[in-house]
Amino acid sequence: MDAQLKRGIVEVCVLRALKAEDSYGYKIIKDVSPHIEISESTLYPILKRLESSGYVGTYKVEHNGRLRKYYSISDKGKMKIEEFLNEWDEVVKAYNYIKEARVDE
Repeated sequence: MDAQLKRGIVEVCVLRALKAEDSYGYKIIKDVSPHIEISESTLYPILKRLESSGYVGTYKVEHNGRLRKYYSISDKGKMKIEEFLNEWDEVVKAYNYIKEARVDE
């Protein structure tokens, strides 16, 4: 899969995981990985980008004597999911058009 396309899809998958509940890095990986491949080295730059863009907020909670950083989706992040879903219809149309060439051959 094209790296840019995958990055965009993974970003929205992360937002989707956060829409269900506030979460932290390891749990986000656990929630998203059954649907698309994701690793820590992929996740944390995405979370940083989503935070700096205002799609997620953060807060810290003590867990076993250490502070754990939690991420929460913002209204802007929820809107990004909706925009992705609306745009995806166009992607599916283009995919189906391209796929027809394979069938015709």
